[in-house]
Amino acid sequence: MIVDRADEHRVTALLDGLAGLLTDTVAGGASIGFLASLDHAEAADWWRERAAAVAAGRLVVWVAREEERVTGTVSLALPDKPNSRHRAELVKLMVSREARGRGLGRRLLTIAEEAAAAAGLTLLHLDTETGSPAERLYRSAGWTRAGTIPDYAADPRGELRPTTLYFKQVGVPAAADAVAG
Repeated sequence: MIVDRADEHRVTALLDGLAGLLTDTVAGGASIGFLASLDHAEAADWWRERAAAVAAGRLVVWVAREEERVTGTVSLALPDKPNSRHRAELVKLMVSREARGRGLGRRLLTIAEEAAAAAGLTLLHLDTETGSPAERLYRSAGWTRAGTIPDYAADPRGELRPTTLYFKQVGVPAAADAVAG
């Protein structure tokens, strides 16, 4: 399994695989902003827009591949306001249904967290469907639950579901280290 940071050209080159991953993730029931009617062409259009965001420096994307097949991705959405340059939003952590249960979600999450810290970011945040497998992953990786919003977004079937907000401080010394230093 290879995980690489993708520039806009790589996102475009992997467009078919990324679109397939997105449709697979939605078909598997993940609430990541799309309804079950999402087709491959719509997913490819969505990823084309992401390539433009990467080119503009507003998005960082990592792609996991087994051989040439796209099996996962995660992104960091970077802020555009001066008062929020220390943080980013973790978005669209996806793992294909066939690659689940092998630690890829955790690996992608760790890569994004470590890259954020290396870039000088100190705070990450995200939202995820309450009660989803993704929520268990974030909790087990040390993310802190900030609260829940009812009826936040429709799941792929169109049913309104709550979302839970999480945050994680990265790239900052633990409180004990700060005291000892």
